[in-house]
Amino acid sequence: MSVKSYVFSGYVIEEEGQLSLAELSQACCVDAEWLMALVAEGILEPLAGESHCRFSGTSVYRARTVQRLQRDLGVNMAGAALALELLEEIDTLRARIAALEPGNSE
Repeated sequence: MSVKSYVFSGYVIEEEGQLSLAELSQACCVDAEWLMALVAEGILEPLAGESHCRFSGTSVYRARTVQRLQRDLGVNMAGAALALELLEEIDTLRARIAALEPGNSE
């Protein structure tokens, strides 16, 4: 019997963390120009008050979600922005429902 081994690598990014444009580009394996197109579309927002373009850790999730929407479904930027907004609304509603379910004490 043979045993297969797999090695995975990745980044652990905190939501509160900050990334430069270059770091975000590397984490998402995309060009900085594509990320700036997401900024222009309102999908990503640089952190306020920063002299250089810095992004929160949640920007990685948002950018990768847009990548999947475009690759898997052929969605354009505007459609991806709308889909991302709806997905986040679903997450918010699910969290509210979970908080209201019996047995959840917060």
